[in-house]
Amino acid sequence: MNNTRKIIHIDMDAFFASVEQRDHPEFRGQPLVVGGRPESRGVVAACSYEARKFGIHSAMPCSKAVRLCRHLIFTRPRMERYREVSAQIMAIFNEHTEIIEPLSLDEAFLDVTENLQNQPSATIIANEIRQKIYTRLGLTSSAGVSYNKFIAKIASDVNKPNGIKTVPPEKAVEFIANLPIGKFFGVGKVTEQKMFKLGIQKGADLFQFDLDLLTFHFGKAGSFLYKIVRGIDDRPVEPQRERKSIGSETTLSADTSDLKEINTILVSLSDKLEAAMTKKHCGGYTLTLKIRYHDFVTISRSQTLKTPMFTSNDIQYILPRLLVASNVSNKPVRLLGLSISRLIDRNSRAIQLPLPFISPKMLDQYNEGD
Repeated sequence: MNNTRKIIHIDMDAFFASVEQRDHPEFRGQPLVVGGRPESRGVVAACSYEARKFGIHSAMPCSKAVRLCRHLIFTRPRMERYREVSAQIMAIFNEHTEIIEPLSLDEAFLDVTENLQNQPSATIIANEIRQKIYTRLGLTSSAGVSYNKFIAKIASDVNKPNGIKTVPPEKAVEFIANLPIGKFFGVGKVTEQKMFKLGIQKGADLFQFDLDLLTFHFGKAGSFLYKIVRGIDDRPVEPQRERKSIGSETTLSADTSDLKEINTILVSLSDKLEAAMTKKHCGGYTLTLKIRYHDFVTISRSQTLKTPMFTSNDIQYILPRLLVASNVSNKPVRLLGLSISRLIDRNSRAIQLPLPFISPKMLDQYNEGD
């Protein structure tokens, strides 16, 4: 275990909502949702801390959010604006270190073991960064400081918003022991419930399980859990994080089981994917279809080809078999999404046999169940 590293995790506070409140003074101090309209079928993309006091959170249907707070303000997302501000934040990070791993527009890991100011204290660096973000951009952020990525990320959430938490190596095991098990990386709702049944409520309980027992109950994840509960996480901060997938999805204006309507929407999404791949100069080998039904049950079906997909036609060629595999006609659909993964640079494009475009006649045959 390398406990000499100095890792910072910076997480912006309610980033999308905070940018909107900064840019629009009339929104400041108000419960605000960035997302769809209250009468729409959209969901909350982000919300201000004032809105969170009413129990509103990300991914909540906007129609429910407005029921929780009648005077809630709604505004549409401005992704270009958020990307612009994110670039300004990343530029501040670059004043301190070149070893930066962005996780999203509003959070990143920084390795400051060796830094551009030769500052020995990672906590001082984190506070300097937070102060620069506030002074220059008018936004608050929170930070976690420790010797590995797992602890730094968890620590950044402890004193949110606008706070910092430092966990030195000698305090790591104690810090992890008191963590609720749901805070552990990779522990979702299903795994959390399984752990509860095993009597694991927090880190201290997990610490009592040896490697063999954790592997028995959780498979490959057991080894990772065994290490992190003991403060062991040697993952490096990786500056060159490659994009793993490109996707597009849409929430339908009304639930539908009409396969022709579903196909029309999927063709539109495949066109958007082609545009995104063209912009990023890439293609991909794996296509994933995401379907959310009217009851919010969500499924996905994927297929990997031997040759990469670069165009809308390539995508549409395999959509029918994904639709068949999903049994999409069984109940009304609320949301549809497509994503391409196992990406490849367009310049290294392999020789690809031409794939036939799905004609309207072929779609009609599929719709009729032929």
